[in-house]
Amino acid sequence: MAAQTNAPLPDGLKLAGYRIVKKIASGGFSIVYLAYDEEGNAVAIKEYLPSSLALRQWGELAPAIPPENLPIFRIGLKCFFEEGRALAHISHPNVVSVLNFFRANETVYMVMAYESGRSLQEHILRRRDRGEKPLVSEKFIREMFRQVMNGLREVHTHKLLHLDIKPANIYLRADGTPILLDFGAARQTLRTDSPKLYPMYTPGFAPAELYEKNGNLGPWTDIYSIGASIFACMAGAPPQPVDQRKIDDKMESHFRTLSDIYSVELIQLVRWSLMIDPLQRPQSVFALQRALMAPAQIEKVGSWKRVWRKLRATFFSPLKLRQFRRSAPAVGDTIQENTQ
Repeated sequence: MAAQTNAPLPDGLKLAGYRIVKKIASGGFSIVYLAYDEEGNAVAIKEYLPSSLALRQWGELAPAIPPENLPIFRIGLKCFFEEGRALAHISHPNVVSVLNFFRANETVYMVMAYESGRSLQEHILRRRDRGEKPLVSEKFIREMFRQVMNGLREVHTHKLLHLDIKPANIYLRADGTPILLDFGAARQTLRTDSPKLYPMYTPGFAPAELYEKNGNLGPWTDIYSIGASIFACMAGAPPQPVDQRKIDDKMESHFRTLSDIYSVELIQLVRWSLMIDPLQRPQSVFALQRALMAPAQIEKVGSWKRVWRKLRATFFSPLKLRQFRRSAPAVGDTIQENTQ
């Protein structure tokens, strides 16, 4: 059965001192709008509206929620609100800035700073489409993920987990500095409380514990997703999904292919982060970051042309690319509009 689609709020609507300009993203969990505050500053407003629980028709403001869905809808609303309140206490250049949150139309809204730029996923795909070699340089990976981990350490210090790190949820400002956005903790809470909801993990970027009801989640959960995101930068596609790896793990052959381009140290860091057993991964972001910042030597083996052909044959099958382009069920749950 296809998921229902919620109608966005109308353009021009005034809501709690903000004027909605247009919808910029939508997904199964929320709708995101570009808006202006009373001083004329651009903001992004994220509306809690899980399409599997509530339906809003065109011309309406409040969604219709079937009585049987109301308890779960309210649990998710509470988690979304509390997550916004917790994020509002975090002030870090590499974490999305939550400016305000409020209730209206029988749901909750989170107001965030709006910045121009594009997602890391879009950056990877553009370079792939242009045939860049290497796809993303090791220098870029190390510097960009050093900053991402700075932000993630701050998140973990506040006793929060991201739970949905992937290239679509790492946003690159115009100056290239990254921002972590679209936290998945509220969605994860919903997933564990109700079999009615669609899965909230992203195959390839999600560790084994996110596939399990009441899985043992911790910093190591986000660390797996960091490793998967680095791998996507190197290979142009997500890693093999963890449920498939448990049956026939093919990651070692991929790492061997990448060894022609990237340093042994970086590949080992990704391998360490992508261990299926959570206890075998780094247990803190600090430990992973320390390994990332260690010096490395890159041995270039053979010609770039031969290496590129090998990479393309290994990773860029039509199926892999379609999966990667869909790795944000959430085109829908990002907070900024991709710019050209």
